[in-house]
Amino acid sequence: MSEERLSGGSAFLADGADIVQLMEYLPHRYPFLLVDRVIEYEEDARIVGLKNVTLNEPFFQGHFPGRPVMPGVLILEALAQLSGLILLKKPEDRGKVGLFLAVDKARFRRMVIPGDQLRLESDVIRQRRILLQVRTRALVGEELACEAEMMFKIME
Repeated sequence: MSEERLSGGSAFLADGADIVQLMEYLPHRYPFLLVDRVIEYEEDARIVGLKNVTLNEPFFQGHFPGRPVMPGVLILEALAQLSGLILLKKPEDRGKVGLFLAVDKARFRRMVIPGDQLRLESDVIRQRRILLQVRTRALVGEELACEAEMMFKIME
């Protein structure tokens, strides 16, 4: 892994990022790190990531055993984690956290089950230095599973 990819800035995300690289930016760890890979990044505009949903996820043990369904709140959390990366792109923001402030217009359109791969998309609506508002979507294939608007703030 090159020093440039670990030093922060958009080069890291522009080239994509795997789970090990994401842990350099996000404070979350198993079982709460819900983004597996960043596959697209347009600075200050858009980010796209993936979450592979497997039966090994700890929440499936208690969420409808026998008919496992990914909890909607965890789909929103995956979208929030991905979106928070937009705020943390500058080297001076390393070690800070993108605090989830609000969620609006959340809608769940399809169940997410083991074996699905979530394509997580976040498009910037408005951004100021420490505030971010995004429109998010989670898709399974071409089918919309969840959508919401979210707001974040950088915190120490």
